[in-house]
Amino acid sequence: MALNLAVKIHPVVLFQIVDAYERRNADSHRVIGTLLGTADKGVVEVTNCFCVPHKEHADQVEAELNYAMDVYELNRRVNASESIVGWWATGNEVTNHSSVIHEYYARECREPVHVTVDTSLAGARMGLRGYVCAALGVPGGKQGCMFTPVDVQLARYEPEVGALRLCSKTVGGRGRQVQPGGDLTLVADASGRLGSLLEQVLQYVDEVVAGRASPHNAVGRQLLELVNSVPNMAADTFATAFNASVKDSLMVVTLAQLIKTQLQLNEKLTLLTSQ
Repeated sequence: MALNLAVKIHPVVLFQIVDAYERRNADSHRVIGTLLGTADKGVVEVTNCFCVPHKEHADQVEAELNYAMDVYELNRRVNASESIVGWWATGNEVTNHSSVIHEYYARECREPVHVTVDTSLAGARMGLRGYVCAALGVPGGKQGCMFTPVDVQLARYEPEVGALRLCSKTVGGRGRQVQPGGDLTLVADASGRLGSLLEQVLQYVDEVVAGRASPHNAVGRQLLELVNSVPNMAADTFATAFNASVKDSLMVVTLAQLIKTQLQLNEKLTLLTSQ
């Protein structure tokens, strides 16, 4: 088992795990489920998951494996690229029953990962940890396993970033529902955040140049890469190119609206002539 394995988890997976924990039975202290995603070149990307009903006793674990396989087959019909990559459990530690559950997933996929999500919010944080299982023992003797921590990262697509920002607006507010804004509103919000970040960068550079702040080589390299990624052009040239791009976009939108209106009129005329 490679210990340099990296696990990338998307926000929708965490939402589904928390939702399954909130909907658990009253006598259930822990919830488990299957992780779905892809594994390639030492990186496991978890993009989906589902809950598996189970009961834990002192000496055994009862899980509805037939239900788990049915849900997995249904998910394969929707997204054939997602396969079983491991399993998840709520809590902040690996329990005595974890090795038994891990043995099942070891038969379903190669080198499964185990992810724990601390829904008890110990330390005011929802701890997220990942493990891989390494076999221990001597040939012909008693065999065991050891869960070794691996690196866990949060990954996201651009639509997921927009959804997370929309969800963050419900924190501390009176209402639990927030309507997404229009395109211009989103552009204005993004421009405001970008302007604020640029002001922080400029303030940091001024502090370093004046000797009031200590420089960081890693930050300097990132700023240099950022500056080099922007085309070197004058402000007037950039404004002209930007305005031309905006005019082209508006022209495309206008033509699309005209075509939509023409199609609607054509549909109505066709209905009138057929009556």
